[in-house]
Amino acid sequence: MNVMAVRRSLSHAFRAGGLDTPELDARVLVGHALSLDHAALAAAAERLLSRQEEAEIDALARRRLSGEPVARIVGWKEFWDLPIRLGPAVLVPRPETETVVETALSLVDAQGWRFAALRIADLGTGSGALIVALLSELPRAFAVGTDVSQAALAVARDNCRRLGFGARAGFVACQFGASLNGGFDLVVSNPPYVKTDDIAALAIEVRDHDPVVALDGGPDGLAAYAALAGDAERLLSRRGYLVVELGAGAAADVAALFSAAGLKPLAPRLDLAGVARTLPITRAPCG
Repeated sequence: MNVMAVRRSLSHAFRAGGLDTPELDARVLVGHALSLDHAALAAAAERLLSRQEEAEIDALARRRLSGEPVARIVGWKEFWDLPIRLGPAVLVPRPETETVVETALSLVDAQGWRFAALRIADLGTGSGALIVALLSELPRAFAVGTDVSQAALAVARDNCRRLGFGARAGFVACQFGASLNGGFDLVVSNPPYVKTDDIAALAIEVRDHDPVVALDGGPDGLAAYAALAGDAERLLSRRGYLVVELGAGAAADVAALFSAAGLKPLAPRLDLAGVARTLPITRAPCG
């Protein structure tokens, strides 16, 4: 078979298997197996494959058909136009999480802080995707990422180093902000927010391949937000902002938690699907 024929064969198999993006999945996996980017893959359409290459592609296809996400098969995922390496201990970064970055940057720009020496904390950093995205946009900022998983911290540290931000990032093993001192100008978090009983109904790509600790938000999906609310006032500088990602439909409940903790939730921000995806929060004004 040539390259184009094997791509078509995979696309057909993936479509028959009920995958959402069969053509894209086929292109990415064939390109990964042959070490060809998109342009090189198109140029090589008529190239004949060796038996070994066909066997490698077949093995990747079987993994995808079993429900393993493409990003886990190839070992990386693009986030904020940056290649984020993955590992079993971290979530695959999702497009809607870019709304956290967009919200944070809009707050930064409203204050004229784009080139300020900001202190940033990412609570539950996972792969470090939020850290590298923010550091790529804020050239004088320094970020600290926390996670309960040492394996996740190793992935985040590697992503920061590999993408050129290692000198401006540090990492601490702890639950959210438990081991951090205060004074952060910007705190971000994509916490676990899936209700425990809802995990079994998630897509197989998430349910069977993302770490449960990064998904399970407790019986009501709010356990992580309660922990964040308890630490937020201590962590934020007087002028600081907290931005948290939201599960669908959770904006009012999450805002109530932070209000009860003496903080000031702002209007939630929508993602591209129109879902209230992030909640910005500030310290309540004195008096």
